[in-house]
Amino acid sequence: MLGTLSSGEEAQLMQTIEMFEVITQSQPTDYQSLEILKEAYLKLGRQKDVVNTSKKIAQAYLQLGQLSSAILEYETILQQSPDDPEALAAMAEIESKASNLAATPLADMGGSKKDFDGERSNKRASEEVDDGCNAMKKIFVDGRLISLGDFDASWVTPTLHDLPGKVIEPFVHILAEKAICTAEKSLTMISDKTRLGYLPLERYDIDLELARSFPKETCQRWCVLPFDRMSKSVLVATTNPFNVRAREELQKSTSYRILWYLATPVDLMKAIKKVYR
Repeated sequence: MLGTLSSGEEAQLMQTIEMFEVITQSQPTDYQSLEILKEAYLKLGRQKDVVNTSKKIAQAYLQLGQLSSAILEYETILQQSPDDPEALAAMAEIESKASNLAATPLADMGGSKKDFDGERSNKRASEEVDDGCNAMKKIFVDGRLISLGDFDASWVTPTLHDLPGKVIEPFVHILAEKAICTAEKSLTMISDKTRLGYLPLERYDIDLELARSFPKETCQRWCVLPFDRMSKSVLVATTNPFNVRAREELQKSTSYRILWYLATPVDLMKAIKKVYR
């Protein structure tokens, strides 16, 4: 595999590994970043690292309660190494947990049928145009980070019909500019709630061709930027990962899966300006 890569491709993969090793060290349950790291190792022929990362992915799924995904990951490992002791022990533990969960009634899992029906109703209500406002309000206002007045005064809802012409400053940046809440604190709160990793965008070699294949107005309006592609995923920098509308607009330009990564608003706006100057 390594011999088929150009020196530029090898350098890009090494940069990806450097970045995502840092992300996964601080966010061990970020299975999306672990998948990207695994893909980079695979392309470089680092099989031992591929297996170790697969185990970390499975462990992340377990911590998040996604047993079926963990099983699939361990089964992949066992296909290559049928006698792997860690994978065999983990599979036995998962089977035990799955048996216990099968006997757990719905009422004991933290919700009634009425609760789940209510969640479906709320989902339908939010499907109209969801720019993440409600989710961000819950984090910042309900979390008592800022007041409702500060939130309403800082949240910007761009028009969908006119071309923005420039990058619209995101909510997190406006809060920082008004000295209401620093960008670092805001992103930490969002990361804690979403388990998304933070990526130092200013140090990343952005794929300009990829970025420009997405609508300029979408990136400017919602302050988002596709910056790289790995396997079947497009990595997109944002400060608002709850923006369903932005995801939908980006998704129209690719058949790849959209994966959010948090970036500081200053670095993000600077990168968008560079891409579309």
